Amino acid sequence: MDRWGRKKTLIVTEVPLILGWLMIAFAANIYMIYVGRLMVGLGSGMVGAPARVYTSEVTQPHLRGMLTALASIGISLGVLIQYTLGSFVTWQVLAGISTIVPILALGLMIFMPETPNYLIGKQKPEKATKSLAKLRGSTYDVEGEVDQLQNFANKNHTNVKMTPKETLEAILSPSALKPFGILVLYFMMYQFSGVNTITFYAVEIFQDSGTKMDKNMCTIVLGVVRLVFTIIACIALRKCGRRPLTFISGIGCGVSMIGLGVYLYYKYQWDHAEPPIEPVNTWFPVACIFVFTITCTLGFLVVPWVMIGELYPQKVRGIIGGMTTCSAHMFVFIVVKTYPFLSSVLYQHGTFMLYGCISLTGCIFFYKCLPETKGKSLQEIEDYFSGRISTLKTKKGATALPNYDNNLNNTKPPIISVEKDKLLSS
Repeated sequence: MDRWGRKKTLIVTEVPLILGWLMIAFAANIYMIYVGRLMVGLGSGMVGAPARVYTSEVTQPHLRGMLTALASIGISLGVLIQYTLGSFVTWQVLAGISTIVPILALGLMIFMPETPNYLIGKQKPEKATKSLAKLRGSTYDVEGEVDQLQNFANKNHTNVKMTPKETLEAILSPSALKPFGILVLYFMMYQFSGVNTITFYAVEIFQDSGTKMDKNMCTIVLGVVRLVFTIIACIALRKCGRRPLTFISGIGCGVSMIGLGVYLYYKYQWDHAEPPIEPVNTWFPVACIFVFTITCTLGFLVVPWVMIGELYPQKVRGIIGGMTTCSAHMFVFIVVKTYPFLSSVLYQHGTFMLYGCISLTGCIFFYKCLPETKGKSLQEIEDYFSGRISTLKTKKGATALPNYDNNLNNTKPPIISVEKDKLLSS
């Protein structure tokens, strides 16, 4: 991403997705399915970081959180489509339909500009100006923002080509290592709250809960709820910030998972009684799963992915963003693959209680370590982790300074006409 650019990387990552889905759709044996699934997983893993970094670098701070979170809406929409179509069509047809999205993404990305931040870092200010003009519009003071990006690049030497040794030193610097530690632990807490266990094993969990409702219909409704609340989360992210939504997820997921675990414990006792006892209040586990999905979607499903594009320094944002995405998908793999083992050792009720306890424990970490980046420019965030400023909090009573830094944090830069500029300078 740092070598090729954000745009080219996004285009390249769509190729394994297209080939993987086509291989699954036309699979003649199990090995073709394995290879196709590997390629889809590879493409899905690679596209996460550049997508968030691209969005964070082309948007203004007051819109960055909401627009970066649109990727999470895409994921939730994809889950809903797979849940719904999977109930009516064969897996071959579903795989064929799944090629449509990466094909469209590849085609549309060709017409998108490269990010101004990346172009400034490569000492291409003229191209950065054209890119920003295309992104912001003709009435925007493009030169002012380009000057600010140029000054920041000069101050932090982001426009100097780095050797492998310098790249390693930049990755190990506090400005990169601190946010990396925060986000890796965030993803670990988020995944071990059980979110992908619910996503991947939704049908089986509904069936095992003892509910009288149709398990396939419950799963489809769950996908709808996830999509709706992902949209709500994108709007709330701009209004509420990152920390409040994270706490909603941590507490909500913890309580709902423990509640589900308690119910499944009693169901286990009822099933093994002599004679077996018919489960009661079968609506309760369904409610717990839906509460879990709602609260998880409001924060966990959106916030850490947005922060991948926010927290890292410009010089190594691509590399370390990719490392973070890799860690996140590694945790997904561990959680999904250990669920059957944990269920056999701790039983289902013990497994869900464990997930709930991890989620609640994570709230302590979030309270102590997670910064609030709402409304802050990427330059401010980098300065904070570098130690150049002591806090990201806005002091009460502080007056706004009439410079581009302040404008990028909260409002659009003033639109200055050529005539007015001449009068002011004369």
